[in-house]
Amino acid sequence: MNTLKEILERYPDEEFLKADGFDEAVIGVEYGSLRLTYSIPKCMQILIEEDDMSEIDAIEHFEYNVAGSYVGEKTPIWIYDDF
Repeated sequence: MNTLKEILERYPDEEFLKADGFDEAVIGVEYGSLRLTYSIPKCMQILIEEDDMSEIDAIEHFEYNVAGSYVGEKTPIWIYDDF
């Protein structure tokens, strides 16, 4: 079972704001605000492998179009988790 599915089952009455195309990059939910948290390295991998982007294009696309977008108080949290 993937992490996003587990979160949605655990919080059936909560509305989460999801980033389109990055379901496999969900790594958890922030306790206080109940916002989804995403792995930035996994997002990069998705853009490179599934969207056929170069690493530079993936970084630019992610920074400008994904992480750079504020869509309200439920805006997802982006985490570097590969340290």
